[in-house]
Amino acid sequence: MTPYFIAHTPQELGIAAGQRAASLIKETINQKGSANIILATGTSQFETIRELISDPEIAWEHVQMFHLDEYIGLPITHKASFRNYLLERFVNLVPTLQMAHLIHGEIDPEAECKRLGALIHQHPIDVALVGIGENGHLAFNDPPADFETENPYIVVALDEACRAQQMGEGWFDSLEDVPKKAISMSIKQILKSRHIICSVPGERKAQAVNDCLRSDISPLFPASILQSHPNCEVYLDTESAKLLPHA
Repeated sequence: MTPYFIAHTPQELGIAAGQRAASLIKETINQKGSANIILATGTSQFETIRELISDPEIAWEHVQMFHLDEYIGLPITHKASFRNYLLERFVNLVPTLQMAHLIHGEIDPEAECKRLGALIHQHPIDVALVGIGENGHLAFNDPPADFETENPYIVVALDEACRAQQMGEGWFDSLEDVPKKAISMSIKQILKSRHIICSVPGERKAQAVNDCLRSDISPLFPASILQSHPNCEVYLDTESAKLLPHA
């Protein structure tokens, strides 16, 4: 079973996950001179990213960052834009970062997938920070997820449960406002990461956590695929872990 750490609070979870990610990034830079990372977005990543950028010893000038997913057709000025999220919460706060490879959802999506795919092929990922959605999604790979595509980035349709989560978290005023398509990093591309740090706080994620960590690996529980990764660590709080044994 994928190892997991249970914190008392989302803040404690974020500190633990952020510190572990920072340690892996520094270790990678010491070993090979640079590091390539993936950052997730959403409310589950607030504390983890905050803790990560608080480490003064990370040589960000040797780090390139990719991100997981972005809505198609959503302006960067919208509060739900993941480009805007990463600019405000990471890129603008780490001015020495070597490069941020952001997904542009307002241009031709197929061309953007090809552009990003070529870039990530040249920069194998060392440390990926991800989360698990309320429907078990990994990035925007909703169930039943495509476990077979070799394409690093793909265009996906967002199911209603996923879109309802985005509205419920306050990113949109109504379900109708939530885009129905997005660009997402594929499952196989995420699994190519050398290390994966998965942060999942909150009671509303408890069923998904239980399904993805304890069920058989299945496209119906997309994040269950993390069970197959040799270096994946899951960080939970008491609420998100409440359905797990001895939680």
